[in-house]
Amino acid sequence: MRSNPATQIETEQPTPQRGNWLNWLKFDARAYTMIGALIAIWVLFSLLHERFLSPTNLSNLFLQMSVTSILAIGMVLVIVAGHIDLSVGSLVGFIGGVIAMLNVWYDWPALPVIIVAIAIGAGIGVLQGWIIAYKAVPAFIVTLGGMLVFRGLLFGTTGSVTVAPLSPGLKSIGQSYTTDLIGWILGIIGLFIAAALVFRKRASRKQYGFAVEPMPLSILRVITIGVLVLGFVAVMNSYKGIPVPFLMVVVLALIFTFITKNTTFGRQVYAIGGNPEAARLSGINIKRRVMLVFVLCNTLAAIAALVLTARLNAATMTAGQNYELDAIAACVIGGTSLIGGAGSIMGALIGALVMSSLDNGMSLMNMESFWQYIVKGSILVLAVYVDIYTRNRKNKAA
Repeated sequence: MRSNPATQIETEQPTPQRGNWLNWLKFDARAYTMIGALIAIWVLFSLLHERFLSPTNLSNLFLQMSVTSILAIGMVLVIVAGHIDLSVGSLVGFIGGVIAMLNVWYDWPALPVIIVAIAIGAGIGVLQGWIIAYKAVPAFIVTLGGMLVFRGLLFGTTGSVTVAPLSPGLKSIGQSYTTDLIGWILGIIGLFIAAALVFRKRASRKQYGFAVEPMPLSILRVITIGVLVLGFVAVMNSYKGIPVPFLMVVVLALIFTFITKNTTFGRQVYAIGGNPEAARLSGINIKRRVMLVFVLCNTLAAIAALVLTARLNAATMTAGQNYELDAIAACVIGGTSLIGGAGSIMGALIGALVMSSLDNGMSLMNMESFWQYIVKGSILVLAVYVDIYTRNRKNKAA
């Protein structure tokens, strides 16, 4: 007896699987170790100083981490592509000086100043990226030279004096907060977006016959996100509201997470860092992509300069000093491999929060500044060691 072809086709289609709870509860040990370390740091400093977890200090903490986070977002792309940028700290200082001069000395309004600052950052990114990508000069050398050049330009253009104060419109970029109502609206919108993404991913896996996590686990994910988001809003609203610079970080993180995960450009950047020769053979225009990575990184440095200068209400000669090291450390602590080809925006943000928490906590404890350098340097070395150790274990297992 001959079987019905239509029946055969139906029986051969994949059927969705629920998946085992244990399989879905498996996690990235590196990522959760980092989150555990952050929680341990917060618990330690809260025990040592009662003000650490106060709404006032937490608001200051998220405000302080904004500049490092913006720089780290751009640095992730550079490091993933297999390069490094040592100039972003000095670039923040130089562009901050230009911002203050235009606004204070020449009375430029906020909008033209913002446009010029971003244009300068993008232009410098084009120049550095072109030298690195098309002239094959190592990024370490180009950006090390840029670090010195931009710091010198800051001293030369400002006459080595502090330029202040900024106009209220420009200052508000770094010092303003959302109202309570806007904070709750943003929190609810964020919760709905997160829930939509969770259930959309679930529906997509089910449609294509892949294993689907149990519904209670999906609901638990949404509840956890809701508690974190709405709890954050409640804590921030109990002080002044959500800092606008931190909202900028969230928006930029979402944009660049989408770029890295859902665009051809993002996938090509990871391919270039993971295996440049294979990327070249697959037809990727490596030079153009590398130059664009530096354009994005230096444009984000210009945005960081806007935030820092507005928050300080001045351009100072030490602005941005060592910020490139904090950005690199945030990326590495967050799981970005210095070898290239691996890293995430979210990991870099957690790394930036770790660095800022250490700075903030040790400042509250009135610890001398040299201890901050010792602790952050030790954590950076430990993070690189863990990355190399993890990679070696994976290679041996393969």
